[in-house]
Amino acid sequence: MPRPPAATMPDMGLALDMAYAVGALALSPVLAYRLVRTGKWRTDWPARFGRCRVRSPHASATTTLLIHAVSVGEVNAIRGLVSQLVARGGESLRIVVSATTDTGFERARRLFQQPVEVVRFPFDFSTCVERFIDAVKPDVVALVELEVWPNFIQCCTRHRIPVGIINGRLSARSFRGYRAIRPLIAPTFRRLAFAGVQNRDYADRFIALGANPRHVTVMDSMKWDNARIENRAEVVAGSALAQAMGIDPGRPLIVAGSTGPGEERCLMDTCPQESQLLIAPRKPERFDEVAALAPGIIRRTEHPDGSGRPVDTGTRLFLLDSIGELRDAYALADVAIVGRSFLGMHGSDPLDPISLGVPTLIGPCHEDFAELVAALAEAEGIVVTDEPGPEAARLLAEVDRGERLAENGRRVITRKHGATRRHADLLWNHLPSIHASSSPLVVSTL
Repeated sequence: MPRPPAATMPDMGLALDMAYAVGALALSPVLAYRLVRTGKWRTDWPARFGRCRVRSPHASATTTLLIHAVSVGEVNAIRGLVSQLVARGGESLRIVVSATTDTGFERARRLFQQPVEVVRFPFDFSTCVERFIDAVKPDVVALVELEVWPNFIQCCTRHRIPVGIINGRLSARSFRGYRAIRPLIAPTFRRLAFAGVQNRDYADRFIALGANPRHVTVMDSMKWDNARIENRAEVVAGSALAQAMGIDPGRPLIVAGSTGPGEERCLMDTCPQESQLLIAPRKPERFDEVAALAPGIIRRTEHPDGSGRPVDTGTRLFLLDSIGELRDAYALADVAIVGRSFLGMHGSDPLDPISLGVPTLIGPCHEDFAELVAALAEAEGIVVTDEPGPEAARLLAEVDRGERLAENGRRVITRKHGATRRHADLLWNHLPSIHASSSPLVVSTL
């Protein structure tokens, strides 16, 4: 569809560009050090400056929908949504998914195949986003959770492209930061054409920052829908992980997933010595750091072909230094510990192990997943604790309690399904070229 002419509106792009440039210059020594240390300087720099490569749309495509998911978690959250929209729209709907981080970009490329296209999201400098919009030519833009970049949203509004939020989340921590600069950020929130958010608290925070109350709808989290209820025995049967690493099936296994700095040492010291412990750090750049904590730890990359390692009954520690196998690891677990939740890192997603029927623990610092954990904890489907090692030992000893915990968690997941369909309806109603000949769908709310 031809893009409508740009609208005349106040342009703060130059001021924002100057602010970004000053900030980048001030932080350049730190940023340069991190880029070199983590290897992230090896990236697609032209795309980060808006020079993305996109395919020409199919001849029958009448509407382009851009969905931006910043990293792995957001990319995973939209997989069901993208599938539903592809099925509804057929060749008339062109879907482009963008991501910011390298891990998010690679995850999106693995998840989404043709006809969905995956591109890199640019820096929020006005020339970069203008170049990006000119290349992708979206008719509607959906930002996952909270990607309210001022220059990007202003550019979309200037070109009369509806832009909004899906699976919206605005934690108390983020709200405090935005509220401190409300006079500067409120125009950006006012420009949102729609906002499907996860709960009432988030809705109130979006509105307090300037979003139009008529455009904000409570829909719950799409992450519930992406938690696949599966028989973990079937997952284990299809995985080479246990054999490749030499995990002893006759000894209890604790899997600590998405861990952060400081947590690995604590878990090594406090988890029961008679059990095996598999640690999966969230960030790949920390694999070597964690391996150095325990000489002799068995690393997944030692047997990447899955050819097998003889079981060593004296081995206790394992390191999952690979990408995309955490769910397989959780399926092997007798107890799961969800990381980045004990030392102020705001938590990780607990739904994968629970959906597999694994008794699951999480720490008290889980602000980024507060609504999920609250629903699970209320139904006694997860344990929130600041003593993961001792609590894991208790769950290993109290098998019946662990089974009840896992079953309660799976019931909550099943009951919470439906947010993806509600978000699909919301977006469908903002794609006029697709459903112009039919009646708009009614968006259900909670």
